[in-house]
Amino acid sequence: MKKIVVLTGAGMSVESGLKTFRDADGLWEEYPVEKVATHEGWENDPTLVTNFYNMLRKKCWNAKPNEGHRLVAELEKKYNVTVVTQNVDNLHEQAGSTKVIHLHGELMKVCSSNDPDDPRYQQLLTPDNCEIEPGTKAGDGSLLRPFIVFFGEAVPMISAAASECQEADIFIIIGTSLNVYPAAGLIHYVRPSVPVYLIDPKLVNAGGRHITQIQKGASEGMRELMEEL
Repeated sequence: MKKIVVLTGAGMSVESGLKTFRDADGLWEEYPVEKVATHEGWENDPTLVTNFYNMLRKKCWNAKPNEGHRLVAELEKKYNVTVVTQNVDNLHEQAGSTKVIHLHGELMKVCSSNDPDDPRYQQLLTPDNCEIEPGTKAGDGSLLRPFIVFFGEAVPMISAAASECQEADIFIIIGTSLNVYPAAGLIHYVRPSVPVYLIDPKLVNAGGRHITQIQKGASEGMRELMEEL
């Protein structure tokens, strides 16, 4: 069975109603990134950060997977599929994808602020219990923080993602500008002979790599790609 690795970014979830962070009307316009997505921001005002992610979680629980998410999940009928996502939402899982690597953390989880990667203190939140009261402590006595990789922090899942990319027989990129590192560097782990498809309404520079670009949104682009595959 051929192995497909799908790398997804914010453009994957736009049709589900989740704003991208970087576009003109994106979330960074409303909330300065240094206040809500850096370690310094967390240290300075954990209440603001906690409330920001509480708000995002509510939006996320109201969002539903779009056709693009469902078609990615459908690939599993014929291929061995790993999804590597820069998104912190759980829409791939909701759509039925069974192997998802989250590079930037998971919005639906909270963790210890002493050691975010210690699984003993990670908690999965549910739709009816998705808000964290500011000041709530983790099991190790530190403040519970969002299980999100803040800017400037190491990306613990990048080596697992790179290993998957090395084994890919087909590589698909959806809804990412390939500007955010280290995720953008994953294309360099894909063997030169492997076909690369990129679905994005905007033209994307793949850094010299030969790619087939489908200049459409996630759902329409995936429909076209499914026919081609």
